[in-house]
Amino acid sequence: MSAPSLVMSRRSRGVTRSPVRDLLALTQRPEVTSFAGGLPAPELFDLAGWRTAFDGALAGDAGRRSLQYAPTEGDAALRAAVAERMTRRGLPTDEAELLVTTGSQQALSLVAAALLDPGAVVAVEEPTYLAALQAFQAAGARVVAVPGDAEGIDPAALADVLERERPALLYLVPTFANPTGRTLGAERRRAIAELTAAHRVWVVEDDPYGELRYRGDAVPPLAASGAEHVLYLGSFSKIGAPGLRLGWLRAPESVRSTLVVAKQAADLHTSTIDQAAAAAYLATADLDAHVRYLCAAYRARRDALIEALADAVPAGAEVSDPDGGMFVWLRLPGDVDTERLLPAALERDVAFVPGAPFYAGPPDRATMRLSFTTHTADEIAEGVRRLAPVLNAE
Repeated sequence: MSAPSLVMSRRSRGVTRSPVRDLLALTQRPEVTSFAGGLPAPELFDLAGWRTAFDGALAGDAGRRSLQYAPTEGDAALRAAVAERMTRRGLPTDEAELLVTTGSQQALSLVAAALLDPGAVVAVEEPTYLAALQAFQAAGARVVAVPGDAEGIDPAALADVLERERPALLYLVPTFANPTGRTLGAERRRAIAELTAAHRVWVVEDDPYGELRYRGDAVPPLAASGAEHVLYLGSFSKIGAPGLRLGWLRAPESVRSTLVVAKQAADLHTSTIDQAAAAAYLATADLDAHVRYLCAAYRARRDALIEALADAVPAGAEVSDPDGGMFVWLRLPGDVDTERLLPAALERDVAFVPGAPFYAGPPDRATMRLSFTTHTADEIAEGVRRLAPVLNAE
C-alpha cells in the first residue's frame, strides 16, 4: 500500500526558483568566467580587519556576551555605529529606528510578514530584484509591475498603478538597481514619495549598492525626505562581506514593534558574535577607506566590461553604462530569447543570467544581466571574447 502524498503549502508552491542561485552551482569550475552571480570580489575582502574584529569580539567577558542570546533589535553598539554612518551619508538616523537583520534579504521577509496579507498587491519596478519577487510570492502577495525607462520607475505609470491596483506596498532599488544598474533621479524620488504618501502606500527602499558609486554625485535616499511611510534596507554584504549575513532595517515607529515581533518569530535575533565583530570593525577599521578601495577596483572592472561589449554585441544591441553598483544590463536586438543562448555560453565556459526571471509581468526575453565585480579586467575581456559568438549567433 503506497504512502499518502504529503502536501506543501500553496504559498511555497507559488515561489519560483532563483536561476542565479542555480547557476552558482554550475559556475564553480575555475575555468568558467561567470558574469552571473552578483558577488563581491573575495580577494578584496578586508580579511585582516575582520580577523582583528572577531578577536576583539571574543576577548574576555565581552567574548562571553558575544556568544550569548541577545536582544531581538540587535547589538546596541552596532546599531549606534550604523546610525552614525547613515546620518553622515545624508539619512539622519537614531539607533532606536534600526533593527539588525540576518542580511537585508531577511528584512524583506520581515516586511512582507508584517505588512502583507495573502492576496495583497505589491508594486515593483520592471524589471526588479529576483529575490524580492520570491519574498513577496512567499507571502502570498500579487506582484504588479510598474514600467520605467533608463532613469528607473516612471512616476506617471506609478500613479496609474496606484489608482488601478491599490497596492499595499511599493518596492524599489532606486540606486544602481538590480538587475539594470539604473539610478532614480532626485526629482522622481520626490514625486514617488509624494504619490505614495497621498495614496497611503508603504515604500520599501532597498539600498545594498548605494556606496558603490564610480561616477557622479550621490542622490539622497527616499527615506531622507522624512516620510513616515518609507522603510529603508541596508547591508554589509557588498561593502563588508556577504558571509556575515548582516543587514539592517530603518523603520518608522508605527511599524517597528510589529517588525520586531516578526523577527522574534523568525530567528529570535541575528548572530550575536557576527554583530559584535561588526561593531568592533566599525570602531577600529576605516570602512570609508575600504569602500574607496572597492570603488576603484570595481570602476576599472565596469569599464573593462563596457569596453569589451562595445566590440562584441551585434548592431542594435543596448548596453547600460551604470554610475555604480555591480551590474550591466544588455538587450539584444530582435526577438532573441537569451535563455536559449545560455547552454551555448556555458559550453564556452562563460555564464550570464537571462533577463526573463527579473520580470513580474510579461518578460523581455532578449535581455540579460552581467555582473563585473568578480573578475579582473583581463578575465572580463577573455570572458566577453568567448561570449561574443553566442551573442551574435542569431
